Amino acid sequence: MANVITYQGIVESIDRSLISVRIIQASACASCSVNGRCSLAGSKEKIVEIDVPYATYETGDRVTVAGRTSMGMQAVLLAFVVPFLILFFSLFVCMHVSGGDELLSGLISLGLLIPYYFVVWLNRAGLKKSFSFTIQSN
Repeated sequence: MANVITYQGIVESIDRSLISVRIIQASACASCSVNGRCSLAGSKEKIVEIDVPYATYETGDRVTVAGRTSMGMQAVLLAFVVPFLILFFSLFVCMHVSGGDELLSGLISLGLLIPYYFVVWLNRAGLKKSFSFTIQSN
C-alpha cells in the first residue's frame, strides 16, 4: 500500500457513472514523498472526476480517493522531462545545422514543442485512463 496516495474528499456531483469529488488538502501532504511533484499538494482543493460504473454515492458523501504514486512520476515525465529533452537536443542540432544562428535555433526548438503537445492532446483519452483515481471503500 506504500505506492498509493489517498485523499479525503466530498462528492460534489454525480453524472451517470462519473463522480466529481472535491479533494480536501490534508496536512499529511507535507510528509508525502511526492508532495513536490503532485498537483494536489500545491493547492487547497481540487475537483477530481472518477469513473465509477455502479455508483452508490450521493452528493455530499465523504469518500477516500486513491491514486498511484507512479502517476505523479509519469506526469512529471510527460510535462517536464520530455519537453526539456526536446528543447535541449533540438537546440544543439539546430545550432550545428544553422551555423550558430541562436535566434533561429531557439525558435525552431520552441516550435518543436507544438507538435509534442498536440500529440499529447490527441492522446488525452488514453492519458485520462492512465491518470485515473479510484474511490476506496471506507
